[in-house]
Amino acid sequence: MISRTLAQTIKQRNHPKKAVVVMGPRQAGKSTLLKYMLPEALWLDGDEPDDREFLTNPTSTLLLNRLGNQSIVVIDEAQRIRNIGVTLKLITDKIPGIQLYVSGSSSFELSSNINEPLTGRKWDFNLLPLSFEEMINHHGFTKESRLLPHRLIYGYYPEVVTHSEAAEQIIKSLTNNYLYKDVLTWERIQKPDKIERLVQALALQVGQLVSYHELAKNLGIRHETIENYIQILENAFIVFRVPGLAKNLRNELVKSRKIFFYDNGVMNAVNEQFKPLSIRSDAGMLWENFLISERKKHLNNHLTGAKMFFWRTKDQSEIDYVEELGGEYKAYEFKWNKLASYRFPKSFSEAYKPTEYKVITPQNRVELYP
Repeated sequence: MISRTLAQTIKQRNHPKKAVVVMGPRQAGKSTLLKYMLPEALWLDGDEPDDREFLTNPTSTLLLNRLGNQSIVVIDEAQRIRNIGVTLKLITDKIPGIQLYVSGSSSFELSSNINEPLTGRKWDFNLLPLSFEEMINHHGFTKESRLLPHRLIYGYYPEVVTHSEAAEQIIKSLTNNYLYKDVLTWERIQKPDKIERLVQALALQVGQLVSYHELAKNLGIRHETIENYIQILENAFIVFRVPGLAKNLRNELVKSRKIFFYDNGVMNAVNEQFKPLSIRSDAGMLWENFLISERKKHLNNHLTGAKMFFWRTKDQSEIDYVEELGGEYKAYEFKWNKLASYRFPKSFSEAYKPTEYKVITPQNRVELYP
């Protein structure tokens, strides 16, 4: 098994009387992670009708009779259970001595059901696809570095990584049958073709400023609908937004945003772009999405609390990625071509006084990690 960094992070935050809630995209390995961490746990599965029936509106007496002798209980696919938030609250409040773990693939379904009942009673974690850092720990820097062209095309979903010979078929199936399932079956999605076209459009705009107005115009839907759909895509762990950094300097762009994909394989699958990297004209875009998604995973897995930004001015001075923690800034530019020249803008240095500048290429990408 490939060790997950989040396992250690969860153990460090493990406190009695607080539920540990693990969410993330389908097929990212949530069940595998919890089974590896908790082999002795009582396992209840929201996909199983009898477990689902038991966990729907039980009394505290029923819960105590079945769970009272357990020290660790896992409820998997919890979003499938009606009123699961109230049930989880009863377990944490009424049954002393139980450490409760909850997993779910749909953050908009699960979060909406448990946030209010479990206020102050839970730790939240997101398990994302595998990372470069985790794969280095698994089989070493040299081997993982040789696989970089493959990762840029097919990504880091566990099944893609462990069955690389069938990577294209797996990532296409996963994208169509699992990731979209959360989105396209949600009751508010009336025109699934529109959101599919939106995802395709976003995949072609990675690294560029995203205009909701232009997307709405091109797709023939309302601006508010675009905002709603992008929020849904974020909740389904398909994309994430990175805002522009601005201190309201005269020439900085404010309220701007870029949108990136959590996984390069999914980004390529939505438009069926699987040509080898050597003949791709968008290698720079693939590289930028790869590195920013890697940084997203790193901050998530280690719970650093750092904030992610890009920086751009009206005269088009730009920095691909800026990270802020405790009022200190670090600036990174991403270049696929190691010979490409770049100078960090003087105006940025004067305004933010960053503690670190780095140009990240395939040759020094390990420097993106502390």
